Amino acid sequence: MKNNNLYLKIFFIMVMGLIISGDMFAAGSNKKDRKSQQDYIAIKGKVVDMETDVPLIFAGVAVKESNIATVTNVDGEFLIKVPQDDNLVLVFSFLGYKNKEVPVSSMHQNGQKNTIALEPATIPIKEIVVKPIDPDYIMRAVLRNIGNNYPDVPNDMSAFYRETIRKNRSYVSIGEAVVDIFKAPYNSMRYDAAKIYKGRKNSDNTRLDTVLFRLQGGPVTALDLDLVKNPETILTSESLAQYDFSLTGVVIIDDKPNYIINFVQRSGISIPLFTGKFYVDVNSYAISEAEFGVNMTDKAAVASMFVRKKPIGMSVTPEATEYLVRYKESKGKWYFAYSRAEVKFKVDWKRKLFKTTYTTMSEMAITDRTEENVVKILGKDKLKPNEFFTDEIAAFADPDFWGEYNVIEPDQSIEAAIRRLNRKFKLSER
Repeated sequence: MKNNNLYLKIFFIMVMGLIISGDMFAAGSNKKDRKSQQDYIAIKGKVVDMETDVPLIFAGVAVKESNIATVTNVDGEFLIKVPQDDNLVLVFSFLGYKNKEVPVSSMHQNGQKNTIALEPATIPIKEIVVKPIDPDYIMRAVLRNIGNNYPDVPNDMSAFYRETIRKNRSYVSIGEAVVDIFKAPYNSMRYDAAKIYKGRKNSDNTRLDTVLFRLQGGPVTALDLDLVKNPETILTSESLAQYDFSLTGVVIIDDKPNYIINFVQRSGISIPLFTGKFYVDVNSYAISEAEFGVNMTDKAAVASMFVRKKPIGMSVTPEATEYLVRYKESKGKWYFAYSRAEVKFKVDWKRKLFKTTYTTMSEMAITDRTEENVVKILGKDKLKPNEFFTDEIAAFADPDFWGEYNVIEPDQSIEAAIRRLNRKFKLSER
């Protein structure tokens, strides 16, 4: 069986004795000339279920007929910055709901919040009765149609990236950045690349003890979650043979019907693989979304793949893994749009009474893209897979740090953590 290198690419690495330097916020030193958007407006709001008012987490928020986009946070809240143009329309989307279009001119701007209620979508039977319902056939069709469904030209993308570390319930590290991305064609062997344009970070060294979980590669790792571009683990003919697939339903995504294909690791395979579900567009056989995690049956084997270094007397047990990758269709092609990874570990010391839980999270949302005048990122500028994102950004404090750039609105817990870390930083300066 082929060696599964994706583990080391996408999983968080535990490193002994590496502590992020203090500091409030940081700005990256790598910069390039950009056309500044002097005239923009900021629109804030919350996306909820129309019937229950429950927040819709990671819902899509995009400017119609453009590539400007973001997603809601875990509270269902969003912030999107758009050019000053009353003719613009925002499109809100979420798995299992009808898309909703709202003119920018009708929305509160510059601080006032908007509530966007999405309506659950029903699926007309006629949409799917003529289509095959054999899950193995559907997955083979996915492979056959990758060349048609995903771009065969490079893209220059802008993205917002965030990673956090929690010790038990407290945030001990937060890092964020606007990132430039070279997205290689899906039909080539060329690799994606990322470069930090502007970033900031903070950490609480007093809560880190002697152990720190860090995400190796940062934005590069987030790009590796693009399973269509990096298909070795699941989306090759050889890999498909390692899973059992089942068709469990059909759901609406972006007003299009999608198969729900569940997959589990086949019995008799010793190395831990994955379990989860694909959402496959009924008409094109494109994967529009994937939700998956590691098969945790053999936790000792999983731990051996996750943990890079640990001190004597410590045991590390992986508790949960959750991964999400999403694609957005435009003019018949599907583009990488969002990825998120969350991994939880329990750490136990022989001489300590209580165990410590560490949770690491990273997410990246594509906020703009173009296929025009795409230039590869130079080797000296691009992030390396073995580098740590937080090492690439240094101290900087500015309440208007992000300016016109689109970001993922921090949820309430992250906002509270930033305020706490900010107070601690100011006290340390005295």
